Formats: sequence, C-alpha cells, structure tokens
Amino acid sequence: MNSDSTIDKLYDLRLSVMAEAFTTELARTGDATLGFADRFGLIIDRQWTAREESRLLRRLKNANLRVSASIEEIDFRTPRGLDREVVLDLAGLGFVTGAGNVIITGPTGLGKTYLACALADRACRRGHSASYRRVPRLVFELALARADGTYLKAIAAIARVDVLILDDWGLVTLDAQASSDIMDVIDDRAGLRSTIVTSQLPVSEWHSLITDPSIADALLDRLVHRAVRIELKGDSMRKETPKEAPKRTKKLT
Repeated sequence: MNSDSTIDKLYDLRLSVMAEAFTTELARTGDATLGFADRFGLIIDRQWTAREESRLLRRLKNANLRVSASIEEIDFRTPRGLDREVVLDLAGLGFVTGAGNVIITGPTGLGKTYLACALADRACRRGHSASYRRVPRLVFELALARADGTYLKAIAAIARVDVLILDDWGLVTLDAQASSDIMDVIDDRAGLRSTIVTSQLPVSEWHSLITDPSIADALLDRLVHRAVRIELKGDSMRKETPKEAPKRTKKLT
C-alpha cells in the first residue's frame, strides 16, 4: 500500500496528528528495538493525547470559570480557616462521583471564588463537565428564558453539568419567581450532580433571602444536605497598592 495514500486517508478521517506521527515513523531509521506493534502504539498514543487535550480545552471553555485556578496554587499559609486536608480530600473528587455539594462561606476577599474554580478545574481535568454561574445573573437569564420560551431547555442544560458553581449566593433576595427558578435548578441536580455554592453570608442567614418559606426549606435542604462546608474567616487577601503622591512641579519665576 502506498504510504502517501495512507496519509491522505488519515487526513480525510480527521486524524491529522496520527498522519503526522505516521510520517515521523516512516522517517525513523536505525532503531531496530521497536517492532511494528510498538511503533504503531506510538502513533496511536499521539492521536489519543491530542484528542484528550482538545476535549479538556473544550471542557474548560464551556466551564467559563471566572478565574484561572488550580488546586496546586491554593494558598494554605495565609490564616483564613482553610483546612488543607479537607481541600485535598475534595480534590480527589469523591464529592463529584457521590453527587455531593460544597458550600464555601466567608467575607469578601478570602478566595471563595478561587477555591470553587480550582475544584471545578480539577473536575474538568478528570473528565467531568463544569459551569460557573453568578446567582444574580443566573436569575436574570432564567427570567429571560421564561419570556422567550426556552426555560425548559436552559434548565435541562444546567442539569447535565457535573459540577455547577453558584457564585455570590445571597447578593440578591430571591422573590417568588426567582426562588422557584433556582429551586428547579437545585431540584434537578439533588442526588445526581454536584453543586458548589459560595456566599459572603453564613448558611444560617440564607433562609431569610428567599421570600417563600416553603421553597426556602426545600431548597436549603437539598443544598445543605450531604454538603461539605468550608467557613473562611479573617482579613481580605486583596492587598491594595498604595497610590503614589502626585509629583509637584516648581514654578519658574
């Protein structure tokens, strides 16, 4: 069989990396230690690696994480109530496979969003899908979806995500309609998919944010049940850089 024909067929099959690897192997000389199976395995490995990297990039793009974060870059030295063992256990993604939740609370500037995104990043790298959503904007988007008839489609798309980040929980009070919409999101995921919630407010104050008490009870039960809770404390880690005083210019006399 003509090698050029084989390469053309690989490109037609959209196996460009495999075609390039095959070309490389054709040019290989003087290496008698590798048999056909080994060399063919190297070609397959390159195509497989390229496809996995492409899938990872697609998962990270779809996740639309607010910050680029990783478990390896988490700061455990700054005192803020962050337990290394708890975080490393979460990094094993048992909460994802077990459809559990993570609740991260604490004042602004303590890295709640970073930690949530780091866990989602780890999930993406292990083959899971993720999505970052700010609660105030999600409420607005679901209201628009109701108006244009795409609500059920929007809810279904969120339900399929393995790890959903609900950031800035508690920044807005949920009226009757918003409470119902968020309840649909959480109810579809309870026991099936994982949700990570970040909030400046302690869990004890969440109930008052939802105008309908019955929905509040049901929603919080689904969120808090079987959730790992991380309560951060301390001063903000965001250090402001001092502004330089304006330079004075001498007037010429």
